[in-house]
Amino acid sequence: MTQTAAPRGLSSQLVLGVIVLVAMLIGLNFTVLKFALDHTTPLLLAGMRTVIGSSVLIALALARGERFPTRAADLANIFAVGFSITTVSSGLLVFGVDKVPAGVASLLASTMPLFTAALTFLLLGTAISRLGAIGLTVGFAGTVVLAAPSMSGSAATVGILALTASALAWAFGNVYMKWKDFSRVSPVMLVGVQLAMSAMVLVPFALVVEGTGETDWSTGLLWPLLYAAVPANAVTFALLATVATRATPTQAAASAYLIPVFGVTFGALFRDERPGLLQVLGGALVVVGVYLVVTSAARLAQRSAAPAIADAPASQR
Repeated sequence: MTQTAAPRGLSSQLVLGVIVLVAMLIGLNFTVLKFALDHTTPLLLAGMRTVIGSSVLIALALARGERFPTRAADLANIFAVGFSITTVSSGLLVFGVDKVPAGVASLLASTMPLFTAALTFLLLGTAISRLGAIGLTVGFAGTVVLAAPSMSGSAATVGILALTASALAWAFGNVYMKWKDFSRVSPVMLVGVQLAMSAMVLVPFALVVEGTGETDWSTGLLWPLLYAAVPANAVTFALLATVATRATPTQAAASAYLIPVFGVTFGALFRDERPGLLQVLGGALVVVGVYLVVTSAARLAQRSAAPAIADAPASQR
């Protein structure tokens, strides 16, 4: 199918390059989180990165002349989607990364488009094409295969369940954003406020549950924390927001299946993680399943000029 050309100012090749860069930055984030977790606890890490990320995004939005949302309905909707995506999903994500290898975590997190497609069908009644149904079947089968080798230990089992629940919570927030009207708030301000609201929940909760006794306030924590909050969060979202109107649905969807590829690669390079045969097979099935789902959604979007069901900005992670 012929894709629409990018508007003047950014070539199609440059837009696709930005998408690949975003996938690399987010894929590396899973490994970076492992380094940060060597110095602190999961919930506190999740809370701290929301504080930094929200500060950067809100400052960026205000610098661009955007207004802070004041309508009660907008704030309620932002809180609802933020609680699902940047509070529950983000907290469970970091908690799960602490229990399993970074590459496995990135693959399990990448199942979000599968849950999004399933929930879109179940909650909004949106039809799924035959290609999308095949993708869901293959992807969820891959998730089962991927999780099986890690089920031997209780810590790994908890991590697998946490990461799966994180992907489900993220998908629900994605579907919620399609259900409610967020048009009065810019994408950058939207995520900035989401993160700020999440910080108000995550930080106090982490201080009560975990405290700070296990946190090493050193540069060993500072640098991975800053990366997780800024390049892997604020910067990637700003890049996606910049090219959102220029990328074709197929280009935008590419990040969904490129992220786990980079996640596994960086885990092997920097944490010496060597996935087993079943994990390789399961990961391949997940990537293929996600590819089929987002490709199906992109084709539908190109036909109807509507957003693809799996095109949520992954950098909110």
